[in-house]
Formats: sequence, C-alpha cells, structure tokens
Amino acid sequence: MSEGHRRGLLDHPPSDFIRGEFRSLTSTADGAAVEQIVSCDPAHPCTEVWRGAAVLAHIDHAVQAAREAARGWNATGEENRRKSLHSWRAALIANEDRLARLITLETGKTLAESRLEAKALAEKVSITLDPVSADRVRGFDFQVTPTRQGVCAFRPHGVMAVLGPFNFPAHLPNGHIVPALYAGNTIVFKPSERAPAVGQLLGEIAASAGFPPGVFNVVAGGARVAQRLSEHGDIDGILFTGSWSVGRRIVAANLDRPGRVIALEMGGSNAALVCRDANLKQAVIECVRSAFATAGQRCTCTRRILVDASIADAFIPLFARVASTLVIGAGDSAEPVFMGPVISSAARDAVMAFQSRRVREGAAIILPATTLDRAGWFVSPGVLQVQRFDIATDEECFGPIVQIAVASDDDDAIEQANASHFGLVAAVFTASEERWQRIAPHIRAGCINWNVGTAGASSRLPFGGLGHSGNHRPAGAFSVDYCAAPIAHLQERSDAAALPQGMRPF
Repeated sequence: MSEGHRRGLLDHPPSDFIRGEFRSLTSTADGAAVEQIVSCDPAHPCTEVWRGAAVLAHIDHAVQAAREAARGWNATGEENRRKSLHSWRAALIANEDRLARLITLETGKTLAESRLEAKALAEKVSITLDPVSADRVRGFDFQVTPTRQGVCAFRPHGVMAVLGPFNFPAHLPNGHIVPALYAGNTIVFKPSERAPAVGQLLGEIAASAGFPPGVFNVVAGGARVAQRLSEHGDIDGILFTGSWSVGRRIVAANLDRPGRVIALEMGGSNAALVCRDANLKQAVIECVRSAFATAGQRCTCTRRILVDASIADAFIPLFARVASTLVIGAGDSAEPVFMGPVISSAARDAVMAFQSRRVREGAAIILPATTLDRAGWFVSPGVLQVQRFDIATDEECFGPIVQIAVASDDDDAIEQANASHFGLVAAVFTASEERWQRIAPHIRAGCINWNVGTAGASSRLPFGGLGHSGNHRPAGAFSVDYCAAPIAHLQERSDAAALPQGMRPF
C-alpha cells in the first residue's frame, strides 16, 4: 500500500480518474503498462508515497470521455457551470488539510507553504467567477445598420490537456482547470510524475464535487504519457506549466496544428535590481526570501541580483549572512522551517553541478551550497558572485542558489537584468518612485515588482513571461482569455437585401 493511501490522504490505491471512475494502476489488467511512476518523500526518500503502472491507452480513454462530455458541459450554460465550480470550491475547502499534508509529503515543501497552496485553490474559483476575470469573456453587441447587428460571442475550445508541475502540484494546474471549466471546456489533467498522488487527490476531490462524468479526468504518467497527450489528435488546447525545454518540445510537436491553443508558463532567470537608495533591510529580506523559497524551486525565484556598486560592500555580506541562517528541515517538522529538500537526488546533483560549473567559469563562492548529511535531498543556500551577467552564460538553476553581480549604475543594472533568454519576473528596490518609474519600462519581464521580491504573485493580476518564460498567454486573472474563443456574428433581421451593382434582379 502506498504511503499516501496508508495515511488516509488518498481514498483509493494509485489510480487514474476517467469518466467519473477510478481505474487502478497497481496492476495492468486494463492495458499494458508503459511507465512505472514512483514518488517518494524528498525528506525521507525511503518512504514511497505513490507507485503506479501508467497505461498509455488511458490517454485515449480520457480524451474520448472528455470529448463526449464536452457538448453537454458547454450546453449546460454558464450559470450551471458556476454552480458546479462553487461545489468544487466547497470540496476544496473541505479537503484543504488533507491536500496540504499530501503536498508536503510528496514534494518536501514546508507545511506552511503547502497550506497556503491548498487555500489558494478555492480562492482561484472566486477570482475566476469575479467580474474582473469572468467579464473578459463576456460577449457584446452593437448596431451596424438599423436592421443589422454585430455580435461578439465566446465559445469553449473543447478538450483541454493540462500538464502540471511538481513545485505547485495542485495550485498551478488548478489555475488552468478552473477557467477552462468555467468557459465550457472539459479537462484531461496529467500531473507531474513527481507528484502523482496530489494529482490523484484532485481527481478524488472532483469526484466528490459531482462534475458530470468525463468533464474532469486525471491520467498519471511520465514523458511518454505527456507526449501522447500533447500530440493527441482529438484535443483542442494544451495548458502547460514547466521547463522551457519541455515547452519547446510541445510547440515543436504541434507546428502543424496552428489552431490548437498552447499556453506556456515556463521558467525564469529572474533578476532583482538593488539601487543605491534601496532600503538595505527590505532588499535583503525580500531577496533572501525570493531566492530560497521552496528551496529555490519556484519559477519566480530570484536567480540573479544586480546591486549598485555604492552599496555592494554592505549588501553582499549581509545577504549571505541572512541566507546562512535559514532553517532547513523536513516540511512537517515541529519547529519552524524556512525550506525543505529539493525534489530529488537529480535535482540536488544539478544544483551542485551548476555551482561547480560557474566557479570554473570565474564565479566566486560567497556562501557555498552544500549537500547536508541527512537522509533526504537537502541542499543549503548558495551565493555566488560573478563579474557580470551576460546572455551567453544565462541559465536557470532550479534550486537554492543565487548569483550576484555589481552594477555601475541604473543603466548598467538594466542592461545586465535583460541579459537573459527568460523574462518572467523582476524586482526593483529603490526608495524613489521616480527611479522606479524610470527603470521599470526598460525591463523585459511579464511581472515587475517595486520593493517586493520576485517570488510570489497575485492571482488577481495577470501572470506570465516573455522569451523562454512564456508565449504571451498570461495566467492569473487573465487565464480565461486562452480558455475561450471570440466568435464574430453579423445578424440581419430584415429580408430586404440590397441588390449589389452588377447583379441582375430576379
């Protein structure tokens, strides 16, 4: 029995959720297994949370179920879909504690972070149904002539594939799922292979919420299942959160399907600009928080810091000292813990390899990232100082390590901040609103904060990036935009069609 099931965090053994039914993945009775999917507690890798034999044929079954449910779900109308989403919200609230504990068990996040994530799911429903978001896909009409009317209506795309990440395994997929369902689409959700238990739990919550069969489907799997889903001929959209490399493969696989909606939220090499007049304490606290939250495993984490030369000697040692005090431990520890482990041994090794590579390229170690002598995949915060940021060496390291460079002035800081393939988030620390207003328009990023760190975002705002960070389909309050298609109608109510020049009368 999996640990998630044994602890009562899951009602079913490892399963897919298709057409309102759970299909066990503990055997291959209904199809040949293509991938063994195993998740473990990153703080205690010997603890197996979930193990299942992914079945490729389940993708076809789930897509077919979603396709068959799509017309009825759209036809039920906006008001009934709102009622169903309110039921989803209530079910999420009822399961917040169970969801938070499973997120911590499977990803290693601190329980405090997991509780915030679990709470955000119900909030996403409220935000989506609020007029600020919902009215973005509200139709309108106007008179073209006394008898002819112009109408803009919105319709769902159809079947939406949602591919989720491990770092926010519930919140980020839900950020796609709720607006897609509201707009009248049906869902096939593939959770990260590193967090399949959380994905299954969302299916169990959906079952309790009472969605019609086929509207909400969950299929576990790894790369082969993801590829089969993203290339499936009977889906209408792909809503993806993950790395640039996977996002690129999704786009490449769909070059011959220009009508398929693809919304990509990918990584970030996010920069914080600490200006000469910044409040030192504020900048240090926010930059440390943003660099190392979730053990550096957020797409919004600060990866690069540009500090003005006039305050570098004060900022850099203080930043490193505060980073060195962060409490590291299992996410469910009794004592307050700032950050837990990274997700896997491969993730831990990648952080250490990145540090070694950057040192060979000339970086100086201010605070070494080290592997901790514990059972789990723990890595201490690392701080490197580089001579200068340039696009040739720009790279996202998805872990608790940050690089610092000194900028000669604001223009130099802007230039180095923009020396990246990514463009998700940036932060500017300055006491001057005039300086903030002057710098912000020149930074290439989808989210730019003033005296607030890069990590964290408001779901009431758009969320998305440029370059390798996204494809101009921001989520957050704007996520409904990619979930519905605007349709134009010209409607003539008179039968007195004008005879065009050159046409003979009947």
